[in-house]
Amino acid sequence: MEFILLGLLGVVAVGVMWVMGTYNSLITIRNKVEEAFSTMDVYLVKRYDLIPNLVETVKGYAKHERETLDAVIRARNAAKSSGTVEEKLANENVLAGTLGRLFALAEAYPDLKANSNFMDLQAQLKVLEEDVANARKYYNGAVRQYNTQIQVFPSNILANMFKFTKKPLFEVEEESQRKAVKVQF
Repeated sequence: MEFILLGLLGVVAVGVMWVMGTYNSLITIRNKVEEAFSTMDVYLVKRYDLIPNLVETVKGYAKHERETLDAVIRARNAAKSSGTVEEKLANENVLAGTLGRLFALAEAYPDLKANSNFMDLQAQLKVLEEDVANARKYYNGAVRQYNTQIQVFPSNILANMFKFTKKPLFEVEEESQRKAVKVQF
């Protein structure tokens, strides 16, 4: 009888340890995802702060391109004021597309391309885009690890019990964004 009781106690102890370990692992991975998003958000905020200066510089040379300039500002404001992670990721894709159109517009204005302020802003944006791309890779890696952990057996049982939900990847939606931004000096 004692042997059975000790056996049951051992099974319960192992079960409790597994629950604690799995739960702590899920929390750790979720925190890693949140940290990765926060890191990426720092670079995105720096980019948001740079965009108005870039638009003002272009505005001086391309006054009749108001629609493109307004689209960039609207996309920047939407991305900056996004509430959820999903909204922010969707708005970031729109912003990247409008920035691509802004740089395509700059190609039509040789004086603008030669402007030192524009060249400096473009160089700063290029560095920020590289930082965002690296942060996006880290974020997506953390999200993949988290999503896998909450979907595989047996940790998916605990994930469902404690309402761990799938996190979105930050994927490039437009084909034009899949190519590196061409920055010419």
